[in-house]
Amino acid sequence: MASAYLVPVAALLRDVPSSQQIAFSAPFDEEHEFTPRAAGDSDVPADAEARVAVRLDSFSGGLSVRGTIGSPWTGLCRRCSIAIDGYLEVNVSERFVDERGPSDDDSYPIEGDFVNLTALVHDAILLDLPIAPLCRPDCQGLCAQCGRDLNEGACGCVAPVDPRWATLDVLRIADDSSSEAPTE
Repeated sequence: MASAYLVPVAALLRDVPSSQQIAFSAPFDEEHEFTPRAAGDSDVPADAEARVAVRLDSFSGGLSVRGTIGSPWTGLCRRCSIAIDGYLEVNVSERFVDERGPSDDDSYPIEGDFVNLTALVHDAILLDLPIAPLCRPDCQGLCAQCGRDLNEGACGCVAPVDPRWATLDVLRIADDSSSEAPTE
C-alpha cells in the first residue's frame, strides 16, 4: 500500500518554477512508530488522522512547502487533572532539498523523485502539542488540602499556618477605620 505522505515531485523539479497543491488525510502514526507518552503529557491518539493541506513550490535545488497540518490531541488539564482533547492546526513553511549542505540543517531530503511528508507532519504536530493545557481559561484547579475540584464549588478548607512565619502574624495591621489618625 502506497503512503499518502509520499508525494511524487519529478515534474515539479523538472519545471522550475512550478507549484502543486496537495491535500489529504492519513493516519498520523501510519508506521506505528510512536509509543504512548506518559499519562500527564499531551499526545496524539493512536488512531488519529492528520490533515495536510500544503502547496509545493519548486526552486533550483529543491521545493518549499507551505500550508497547514492538523491533528487531534489529548491530555490532562494542568490544574484539575481532567481528561481534555482538542484539535491542533499548525502553519508550516519548510524546505526539501536535493542535497543537504552545512547550512541545510533545518531542511528535509528529497528522496529520488518523491518527498516524504511524514517527518514534516510528525515534527509540526509533536512540537506544537500543548505542554500544560487547561480545560478552560478560568479553571480553579484542585484544593491543596482535600483534593476537591474547585470548579464544582468551594470546599471550605483553611490553609494550614506555616510555623516558620507564624511569629510575623503579630505584625499584621488591622484594616479598620478606628485606627486612622484624626484629620485637622
